[in-house]
Amino acid sequence: MKCSIYIHWPFCKSKCPYCDFNSHVRDGIDHSLWRASLIKEIDYYSQYLKDKEIVSIFFGGGTPSLAHESVISGIIEHLAKNYNLPNIAEITMEANPTSVESSKFKAIAAAGVNRVSLGIQSLYEKNLKFLGREHSAFEAKAAIEVARKYFSKFSFDLIYALPKQSLNEWAAELQEAKSLADGHLSLYQLTIEKGTKFFSEHKQGRFTLPDEDLAADMYTLTEEILEPDGYKTYEVSNYAKPGHECIHNLQYWQYGEYLGIGPGAHGRIKQGNSRYATQNISSPEEWLKLVNITGAGLQRNEALNQEDILKETVIMGLRTSAGVVAHPLMNKQRITTLCDNGLLELIDNKLITTNQGRLLLNSVIKYLLSKDL
Repeated sequence: MKCSIYIHWPFCKSKCPYCDFNSHVRDGIDHSLWRASLIKEIDYYSQYLKDKEIVSIFFGGGTPSLAHESVISGIIEHLAKNYNLPNIAEITMEANPTSVESSKFKAIAAAGVNRVSLGIQSLYEKNLKFLGREHSAFEAKAAIEVARKYFSKFSFDLIYALPKQSLNEWAAELQEAKSLADGHLSLYQLTIEKGTKFFSEHKQGRFTLPDEDLAADMYTLTEEILEPDGYKTYEVSNYAKPGHECIHNLQYWQYGEYLGIGPGAHGRIKQGNSRYATQNISSPEEWLKLVNITGAGLQRNEALNQEDILKETVIMGLRTSAGVVAHPLMNKQRITTLCDNGLLELIDNKLITTNQGRLLLNSVIKYLLSKDL
């Protein structure tokens, strides 16, 4: 059996105005304590891990590239020594492209990380300023070249459908991104999440987003620009050439097993014939206390019923080009309706979202899973 491990580093230098992730700004972080505590929580799951092959590790955040290299190397070495971590396992770290962080890439690679995911977000200064990013466009491009030097694979993120952004501007940025990329791009439409700075500013009318038609045109254009160079939309916001897909994220989307380690981390693991959903307490300080007492920062650990599993399988799987197997519990009439309307395709008993369906993905999923007649 295979599993993945997600490790959450909850700290950032500052909070981006669009971010609703579990990230915190703290001074005086005890890196040795955090290394020991993260390893302790991993070992809490030792009985689970002993029968599993670890196919991927993902250091996310927060900004894990701000962690001392000894945190990263210590965790990887511990997993390699005590569990089944093959040399070919994908080990990814999220990083921001500031000069301080990119200067650590050599040490991070030496620690065992073989893939880096860069939070570029934009190649244009005006957009970076709006998004509250601390790096410049020059630093972003420089970090890409450093990543190319030290990692066998790398990816970077961009955010589009920004205020006053035109279709031509996005096309030009995307063409430049394609020239800099190495087989994988993550391209996200800006969404306004509750609890963020952008949520209050948007509510106050301090900026407006492109209308839905323009945002849809940007999404369609993205595939049109990338596809001739061999990029496939293997997930609704992720594009890769064959062999460059993120193994770790596929583990989520294909509803595989994964451990969630660190504050606020989620997991899905099988024990016996049951699948369990785990969730850790979000506060870094409270998580540390709980790990010290019990060995893990668990806030939730419950068995999922068949309906829960089906719902999560559909939500994740319909995001991908592979789709999901049609299940007897699904409403056949609703499947027929979605197929007749060109939003889904049923191929070899697998439901696959069409291009039009991806534009309306949330509505498609809601309709398919709804119990209402």
